[in-house]
Amino acid sequence: MGDIATRVRQGLSRWADGTADEAKQLQTEAVRAGCTSIADAPARERVVLQGSLRTLTLRPRGGVPALEAELYDGTGTITVVWLGRRRIAGISPGRQVRVEGRVALHEGQRVIFNPRYELRCTA
Repeated sequence: MGDIATRVRQGLSRWADGTADEAKQLQTEAVRAGCTSIADAPARERVVLQGSLRTLTLRPRGGVPALEAELYDGTGTITVVWLGRRRIAGISPGRQVRVEGRVALHEGQRVIFNPRYELRCTA
């Protein structure tokens, strides 16, 4: 039983190290690109953010289709919503994007509605 617990601990440790490495890399790339970090993005201000899309969900809002994504840059996450869209070519989980828009507060969460976006190449 102890052998299984040790292997689980080692696996979790490797996963945590990989997650920390990804976070650091995303932060470095965002700073290099001159973007605001998500953790520092103020509400009601126009910002340029860069990171990786973690999730992608079709979630209608007020009867209108809405493509909703969670953007992560290593410092935090923010919800990005494209109203009136069911899908966008190139937008998928794991994709690196740069978005520009005004940060809104919606139901206590920070959201950017209909941002300008640019698909980023991953090295």
